[in-house]
Parts: sequence; C-alpha cells; structure tokens
Amino acid sequence: NMESMYDYGSRCGFWRLHRLFTTKKIPVTVFAVGMALQRNIEVVGAMKEAEWEVASHGYRWLDYSNVDEETEKEHIERTIEIHKNLLGKRPVGIYQGKPNDNTRRIIVEEGGFLYDSDSYCDDLPYWNMEYASGRPHLVIPYTLTENDMRFVSSGGSYSEAADFARHLKETLRFLVEEGRAGSPKMMSVGLHCRLARPARVAAIAEFVEYAKSFGREVWICTREEIANHWYENHLPRGVGSPIDTTANSGAKSTFERFSFLNLTTPRNSSDSASKSQSEIREPISYSNDGDII
Repeated sequence: NMESMYDYGSRCGFWRLHRLFTTKKIPVTVFAVGMALQRNIEVVGAMKEAEWEVASHGYRWLDYSNVDEETEKEHIERTIEIHKNLLGKRPVGIYQGKPNDNTRRIIVEEGGFLYDSDSYCDDLPYWNMEYASGRPHLVIPYTLTENDMRFVSSGGSYSEAADFARHLKETLRFLVEEGRAGSPKMMSVGLHCRLARPARVAAIAEFVEYAKSFGREVWICTREEIANHWYENHLPRGVGSPIDTTANSGAKSTFERFSFLNLTTPRNSSDSASKSQSEIREPISYSNDGDII
C-alpha cells in the first residue's frame, strides 16, 4: 500500500526531522502542500513554534503541468488563504514542483511572492524579468541532486545512508573552497518526511555537524532569508536602490562572507571573499530560450 508510505511521513518522518533541526537550532524551509496543512494541525503548530519558513508546494500534490490556468490560479489563492488562517502569514515562496508554461506568470501577477524555486539551472539565485512589465522576480533554484529522493528514484545513487552523508559533505566542502576563492555559492538539501528513516536522518545529523564546523564561512538559512538578502543587495541595475543593511559602509555583506546552505523539507499529502561587491558575479536574467518535496 503506497499510501501508507506517505502516512509514515506524517506519523514518524516529520517528527524525526523536527527533533533534529530544533535540537540543533537549524532554520528550515518547508515546502507545504495546502491540503496537507489542513490535515496536520499538530504539525502546523510545531512548524509555527519552531519559526520555520513554510513555502507553498501547491494546494494538492498534483502534476500542475496538466492543470488549466484558472484551476491553478484558484489553487494558489486557496493555499495562500490556508497559510494565513493556519500560520498567521501568507507564503512568500513557492515551489510548485511540476509547473506549466503559465505557472511563473501566475505567481508574478499574484504579486505577493518574493521567489519561486521551480528551477534547477544555477548555483545562485537569479532574476527573471519576463512578466509584470519587466518587474524583477527572484528565482531561487532547487536541487534534485542533493536530495533524498535519490534513495527511491529509478537509477538513484544512494544505496546506504553513508552515501548520502558523503555526497553532501563533499559538495559543501567544494563549495566552501569556491567561496574562499571568491565565488561563493548556494547549496540546497532536499528532504522528504516520508523518506526520513532513522539511518538517513542520522546521515543528515552528521552533515549538519559538518556544516556547522565551518563557522561563519557557511550561512545556514531559510530561502526567505536568501530572498531578502538578494533583494537588499542584488537588485538588477536600473530597478531601484538596494537597501543598506550594514551598520557602516566598511562592513562586508552577508554574501561576501558566506556560502549559503538551505535545508528544505517538504510536507507530503496523500490525496570568502575579499573581493569588492562589484567583483562578485552578478545575478543573471534568463530568457525563454537560453528547486517533504
């Protein structure tokens, strides 16, 4: 009964991850299906108390590539209301997971999202200028590589928990080296509550300790925090003045000091740098032809 695998996420997996991240004081972004929030009020309370970011993962666990525009709009609006009612605030991020050609335009036109994560094409956030008369929209790419889905996907490469821990640690080690050389990056780690078996979560605990061992070289944060930093420091030229959040003009920005690490846990439903700011790689805007989850 495949349905019971999703039940495992609600009954066991979420709470195992929750204990780990709250004990270690690790900020988390949760990609939450709207209907799953409605059916798991105790989980909602736990996330709210932990002050985790809860981003939208659609109203139902659907393949939205086959959903018409009006239905998708209605689902996004309904999910925003669920967030407001249960969490006290609307979501500022969205990962539809299986979007269609209309999804990003609908998100931008809705007007309240800081970012979406329906992209896998970069190691850094980037700006999309295609919609709303060129208004900048932030895309924070997600990952299907540093992701526990590889335990269960066809051709997946993680046969043991140690493989997962080793891959995550090697990825972060190399990204930190790139940051020290003046090119800091973002690393996302995707986790699913239904896959949070004990040995796998032990691997995550090992990786968390490894990440924390880098001290201020690695900024462990939510995607909302990344978005706020990007709006404050990396708006495209000509669309406004970045917000100065430094105490003095000589202070380094967060982006100059840190590599980014974001831990993303979806809720499933059964239904460096010494370089100046000008020397840092600029965010890229892409055209049509040119991230529980």
